[in-house]
Amino acid sequence: MNDTFFPDILVNGETIPSHAVAAEIQNHIVPQGKQAIAWRKAARALAIRALLLQEARLRGLAPNSREIAPGKTEAEPEALIRTLLDEALVPEEPDEHSLHAFYQAHPERFRAPSLYEASHILFAAPAEDQNARAKARARAEAVLAELKKDEKRFEHIARLESDCSSREAGGRLGQIGRGETVPEFDRMLDTLAPGRIACDPVETRFGFHILRLDARADGEILPFETVKPRLLEATEKAAWTRAANAFITGLVSKATISGIDMRPE
Repeated sequence: MNDTFFPDILVNGETIPSHAVAAEIQNHIVPQGKQAIAWRKAARALAIRALLLQEARLRGLAPNSREIAPGKTEAEPEALIRTLLDEALVPEEPDEHSLHAFYQAHPERFRAPSLYEASHILFAAPAEDQNARAKARARAEAVLAELKKDEKRFEHIARLESDCSSREAGGRLGQIGRGETVPEFDRMLDTLAPGRIACDPVETRFGFHILRLDARADGEILPFETVKPRLLEATEKAAWTRAANAFITGLVSKATISGIDMRPE
């Protein structure tokens, strides 16, 4: 990125040179070609960092570096910022009532994953071989058409046609959970009724599959006491983030900053 098109940043008289902003851009994910967005994110991050360091020094704080990995100690500026936030932030403490109210208002968030029993017939084809994939699709469609006439032949056809080792079990994959196979299976299994075969072959990186859902055990909503530790952790993190954002907003409102618009996006 050509940083000559962008100005230096001034934060309470402290200069952040444009080349420092250009170097910071690598730490921010933005759509390709969105140079101005990338610059703005990087500049805002460095301006906030400068404000936090200025506030820490104004308070006379000393960095208390800690080991963040074996043999790797926290850099002094980051340690100083952490020390400041530890002192300045007073996040709202979640209470039992608010945790339980959130649990009752959003029960689906605490449902255990569903389990499936499924079978498939695989017509394998490398992802990069379009000719092989076209042939595999045609085979899958032809076999599926035959199965629609007599679905009871699924296991027999799986043993004859499938390119997966599950053919020895008539195509049975056994019990599986979400994320244990491929995303395409997860999406299709959610739409099928037990005992039904998908109306079209399912395409994955492995090839084309004739997929049947044999059984589904819908996940139950977990008890409050089971999810309470996870809910408490998430609530505490959210409260800390709100407190940090409010603290930073206060610093920005009192600061003199030029070269970057610090208003909320």
